[in-house]
Amino acid sequence: MAGEREHIREIEEVLSGARSVRDDIVVQSWLRCIDTHRLDPARPTEAYIVPDTQLREHREQSERLIAIARSGLETLFKQVAGQNYVLLLADAKGVTVDFLGDPLFMDQLRTAGLYLGSEWSESRTGTCGVGSCIVTGEAMTIHQTDHFDTTHTPLSCTAAPIFDTNGELTAVLDISLLRSPQPKVSQNLALHLVTASARRIELANLMAQMHSEWVLRFSRSPEFLDVDPEAAVALDASGRILGTTRGGALLLAQAGGVDWRLSSPIGQPISRYLDMDIDDLPNLTRGRPTEERLVFGRNGSALFAHAIEPQPPSGRRAPVEALPKPIAELSGGDPAMATMQTRAAKLARTTIPILIHGETGSGKEYLARALHDSSGRSGPFVAINCAAIPEHLIESELFGHAAGAFTGATAKGRKGLIESADGGTLFLDEIGDMPYALQSRLLRVIAERELIPVGGIAPRPVDIKIISASHHDLRQLVAEGRFREDLFYRLNAASLTLPPLRERTDFEWLLERLVGERARLAGRPAKLSPAARLALIRHGWPGNIRELVNAVDLAVALCDDETIQPSDLPDFATVRVAASAPSAAMVALRAPSPEEERAALLAMLAATGWNISEAARRLGVDRTTVHRRMKRLRLEAPN
Repeated sequence: MAGEREHIREIEEVLSGARSVRDDIVVQSWLRCIDTHRLDPARPTEAYIVPDTQLREHREQSERLIAIARSGLETLFKQVAGQNYVLLLADAKGVTVDFLGDPLFMDQLRTAGLYLGSEWSESRTGTCGVGSCIVTGEAMTIHQTDHFDTTHTPLSCTAAPIFDTNGELTAVLDISLLRSPQPKVSQNLALHLVTASARRIELANLMAQMHSEWVLRFSRSPEFLDVDPEAAVALDASGRILGTTRGGALLLAQAGGVDWRLSSPIGQPISRYLDMDIDDLPNLTRGRPTEERLVFGRNGSALFAHAIEPQPPSGRRAPVEALPKPIAELSGGDPAMATMQTRAAKLARTTIPILIHGETGSGKEYLARALHDSSGRSGPFVAINCAAIPEHLIESELFGHAAGAFTGATAKGRKGLIESADGGTLFLDEIGDMPYALQSRLLRVIAERELIPVGGIAPRPVDIKIISASHHDLRQLVAEGRFREDLFYRLNAASLTLPPLRERTDFEWLLERLVGERARLAGRPAKLSPAARLALIRHGWPGNIRELVNAVDLAVALCDDETIQPSDLPDFATVRVAASAPSAAMVALRAPSPEEERAALLAMLAATGWNISEAARRLGVDRTTVHRRMKRLRLEAPN
């Protein structure tokens, strides 16, 4: 009761004009609660859950957004798993239309209003994460006694707005705790995560609505352009802006030197903001290296851009459901992979030779196996690495040998790998490394569907589907006289190209899948900590999927408490985390002002629940350094 009286007295003092230590966004909301909404802090109001019929109406109106946002909610919920957070997706009226929470606490969550159907409008509930976010359109944390109504002061609510493609606020993503550490800075990480998730939901919504138009995505860093872009805009065939994410509208306004609050970019030509027009878009697709895809604002600023071509109308595209399962499971929605998968599905049941292009480790054998599993062929899948078999053995290994064909040959002869694939699929990996002398013999197998064993006379028929792969440019090898031109054209009847891992937009989907699969194979549960996830996202992956699998296997084997930390990752990630991930915190800790240094260290300690070892690990220093700084700055852990 004393705490409630103190809270009410503080609100009354703010109303009278007294200065407050609260954030300005909280003070302004308190004033709206009294002046506009006519709420009384002395009359607490229990959380309100709308009737079922009304909830159905709200959910039906938000059905499309719920479907698009659900994946983002689930990803965010996994990131904060075990920390007792509740996720709410509220519509523009403040009604929760989707939520994720711990089933063990459902009764408490419903009582607190952290539940499906709860209404968090500012006019009903007072200052709160969802309601105040709807009014201001800004991301914020309303922490404990920031709430206007004393009913909600135990809660900590962090919310971020979600805008539609026209720039109108359409929803709010909120992450809340029934109870939390006292310092408000303990929710800084939550604010970062919920803001990033809202941005990704806006991007997914734009891509879904504007798939038949040009979409231009932006990042200030080339490393994150294709993995996690900051903003996006959609353009029509004349180069006029059809829609944007919120970040896209702000970015364009800044680049064009205009006030985004006074001038909407919708309907304006892209050339008003950037030094480019519609004809420049093809030069910004994946065909060029990321670092070369630069565009310049009218104010002289530089941005990295990725243009995505209009997709054919849905009636002419093979729906995702029509893809054979082995092929469909190769990606989580990356546009380049989706195009390749559609083509692969059409080729899977044919006998047309397929040549797979891709960097080392990019998943060429995974794709070849998926093609075989989708082919309906009853024979085996036989994979041959042409670079791994010694040159003096490769002929007999591939074609087999007749009885007594050479010294050491078996008395009955032996079937080769090509014949072993009869009725199935032969996968020739690194075909560019096959000895030139053997290439003519392979050409006969492809052309005539028959082979002659070493030392044999009579040809043997074989029914095989041939898939080959190489990280070499076979055309270049042909030009250099190292690869037969006629064989190249036989193998390259159809081609499929795998993008390198660093360019795939579904990296986090692939990462989650691999962690789950490798953990099951190892017989122990494992999940990624946010810091480990960030370290993996930041890595350039020169070894592609093969390198990622090795990194995940190592992390699963080393992790304690079922959670993968940066220290469980290979050296490349640990060094990167130590060198770059804590850089912002380390810069703050070296701030010239003791007050700024104290605030930065306090924020890190609060974010780690005052776990000194974890704080030291995130800062890239040892525990004694943290203890020494705490003593110098007179910081003591709360009881």
